[in-house]
Amino acid sequence: MLRWTLIFLVVALVAALFGFGGIAAGAASIAKIIFYIFLIALVISLVMSMLRRA
Repeated sequence: MLRWTLIFLVVALVAALFGFGGIAAGAASIAKIIFYIFLIALVISLVMSMLRRA
């Protein structure tokens, strides 16, 4: 999932470089959403891991 975030971030940067503002904003917002989903999944995974050890 983190790979998709980086892909959309690169797409946003390249689109912004070439002047496609709408595409850059869309790709950046998708990257941000996927990154937050990744963070939530990471926290849930860490909590579940801690509960299994206890």
